[in-house]
Amino acid sequence: MIKKKWIAAIAATALIFAGKVNAQMQHSESDMYLFALDTLKLEDVVVSSLKVDKKLAETPANLSIINSLDFKRNSSFTTADILSKEPGIAMSSDGMWSKGLNVRGLGEDRMVTLIDGNRVETATDLTASLSMIDVNDIERVEVIKGAQSVLYGSGAMGGIVNVITKDGYFADKAYVHGSLLGGFNSVNKSHSEYLSVMTGAKRWYLKLNASYSQADDVMTPEGVLNNSSFTTNNISAKLGLKPFKNHIFKFQFQRNWSNDVGIPGGAAFAPTATADYKDIGRLLFDGSYEIKNITEMFTSLKLSAYSQEIIRNVEMRPNSKTIDSMPDGKVKITAPQLVTPNGIHKTKGAQLQTVFDFSDNNTFIAGIDVWRRDVETTRTKFVNVTVHKPNGEIANENKVERHETPIPNSSFTSAGLFVQDEMRLLNDRLILNIGGRLDGIIVENEECHDVDYIIQNGKKNDNPPGQRITYQADKTHDITWSANAGAIYNMFRNTDLVVNVARSYRAPSLEERFKYIDLGAYVQLGNQDLKPEDGYFADLGVRYWGDRLQVEGSAFVNRITNMIVEAPGEFIYNTTDGKSDTLPALIASNVSKALLYGFEIDGSWMFARNFYADFSGSYTVGKDTENDTYLPLIPPFSGRLGLTYNYPKVGSVSVSLFAASKQYKIAEGEIPTDGYCRLDMALSTKVFNFGRCGLQIFGGIDNITNTAYVNHLSTNRGDIRYEPGRNFYIRANFTF
Repeated sequence: MIKKKWIAAIAATALIFAGKVNAQMQHSESDMYLFALDTLKLEDVVVSSLKVDKKLAETPANLSIINSLDFKRNSSFTTADILSKEPGIAMSSDGMWSKGLNVRGLGEDRMVTLIDGNRVETATDLTASLSMIDVNDIERVEVIKGAQSVLYGSGAMGGIVNVITKDGYFADKAYVHGSLLGGFNSVNKSHSEYLSVMTGAKRWYLKLNASYSQADDVMTPEGVLNNSSFTTNNISAKLGLKPFKNHIFKFQFQRNWSNDVGIPGGAAFAPTATADYKDIGRLLFDGSYEIKNITEMFTSLKLSAYSQEIIRNVEMRPNSKTIDSMPDGKVKITAPQLVTPNGIHKTKGAQLQTVFDFSDNNTFIAGIDVWRRDVETTRTKFVNVTVHKPNGEIANENKVERHETPIPNSSFTSAGLFVQDEMRLLNDRLILNIGGRLDGIIVENEECHDVDYIIQNGKKNDNPPGQRITYQADKTHDITWSANAGAIYNMFRNTDLVVNVARSYRAPSLEERFKYIDLGAYVQLGNQDLKPEDGYFADLGVRYWGDRLQVEGSAFVNRITNMIVEAPGEFIYNTTDGKSDTLPALIASNVSKALLYGFEIDGSWMFARNFYADFSGSYTVGKDTENDTYLPLIPPFSGRLGLTYNYPKVGSVSVSLFAASKQYKIAEGEIPTDGYCRLDMALSTKVFNFGRCGLQIFGGIDNITNTAYVNHLSTNRGDIRYEPGRNFYIRANFTF
């Protein structure tokens, strides 16, 4: 163990330089064309997460980009698995399916997640929004790290994750293309199949795809991680039309659905409980109409709208019982049989955006963005209460169904005005990017009780004894703002200085305002009077764009005031019969001030013909400055070192080492985790052409040494103690 700790510490220190050239490359890739190795230079990469397409080299924001080829080269269980290999991005998990992201110490509740530019609002940290995306259908993922874009409003304190799915395209000649992708992973005996067909011509295109995946429980070096299997499927369609010159209409539909998804971890459940998503799905409809080049200066007018719905039906079996002795010698046994939390989370939005090119050196963006989230939740608890005589016979038995609304029917509406101006000065040596946003927020909720009604032995009681009002019906208004400024200054040839500052905010979520979770040992409650969190962010970096060496390093600091945490207190409630009482609870409160700071470095080096080295590393410290304690769920110092050899006539092979140091700077109640090293290998062939058809093979081994290690973010969530063991994977892509 001592030897492993020293190896982890040395490796993590050696990997202070960070990066991965493959992650920073982007291809305009259709399913028909695959590349054996990325060849684009970083200065040619185009990104779109700042509302308009622009070159990465001209973007002040600190970005990580993952393209579709990265998902094919790797085992790619979920989007989060691939993104977590980027510096500053870490992953938490509740098994192989349910996974989340942490960017520079902030979780998904302080980030904005987008699918094709459409905002994803989820129920809790167990909803796993990134797991409801088919990795085979992803064109690229752009992650803005830090509060460097105010264009998306509430929640972008930690960053933005923009998932862009594959699209069809217009062409001068009619075409039909297709792709069939299949894969297998040994660690959980999972298999996946993906079929995509696209057709189009000069004025239209249509793309259809479907996929299916199934997995058993995952193997760790210490044994099987029970209740980690899943089944999932996805279908989607995209349509593009050009009704007139410079007019583009787009429409798409996505349906991602999973069944019998095990949740082996998760602090929301008791240690003895088992939980599953019986059904969890996402439905998306969106459309846009854009007119380009209206005048020489008025270059774009775009109207878009979407409706996205997330449905989750959970079954939780407590696997516990309470035994109470009665005065007459009888024994009462209370045994919860089943708890079924269900939720429907709807988000609808629309946006009108304009782009003006006032000159070759000035681009101005302005728009209106409105979105609304509605939540409907139910929870039913099935409990058997039996009274036993001293001889063990049953004297009385009650079957009780307790019907609850954990979060009242509520809505969150946000309407915002945003502007962003980009200027080029000093003969293009200086690029300035300045933006701001003003938002009005309305939150409404219905009255809610701790129990709606009880069914006992088949008889319904709409007014059970002691029924409490947890939240009064209410409607609140708030106005808040955010702003950012970024600059790129070309100091020397191929060397840029990058500076970003921002003020961001996060309005309390509906869960933080209204949740009521009674776990028996304690109660977690929301707070209708929460104030928005304020964030103040700064980032300073240097980029070097050489022909053979490319390196980007940055240091950041993020200060958050009015931070929302759970604090011990007493909840004052009213019963339906007019009485008042108090209840000890953990209540969401604005009590903390947080400071997060750290650094990242990312680079690649072509040190010989066809040989590439890539390296990455990141370090984050999170502190509650009000109480002088460390923040929870801060990832450890980590880094990655990789070596790739590309033989154009055959393909490429790469070996990578990922290392993380011990995490002991932890919050009260967290578990420290030891450092570790993990060795992976990946293979990919070139595209073998057979007439109009093509075939490319991918494969590799994850965790070659079958190292038993823990992920700090996952370990502190629940029962997950070890990450997956050695995994052999293979994937084949056939195009026609």
